[in-house]
Amino acid sequence: MHDTTKPLNGELQSKTGDGAANSDAGRTVLVGVLGGILSAAGYLVYQRLPDEQKEKLHRQVRGALESRISEIRSNFNL
Repeated sequence: MHDTTKPLNGELQSKTGDGAANSDAGRTVLVGVLGGILSAAGYLVYQRLPDEQKEKLHRQVRGALESRISEIRSNFNL
């Protein structure tokens, strides 16, 4: 039998109480801020692309999206 207070396989123990809620809220905010920064940087790069490359990117994204949608439809038999 093993000790239930020790983490298994290197897993972190979850905290209980207000400390855990504050930690989770802080991580959520951090992830949101980092996502916003990366999104803004991506938009700046996209904005500077020549029209030819923008169209190529649109075609690639459209193709990937269409294939993903068809995969989901086939999985759900729609």
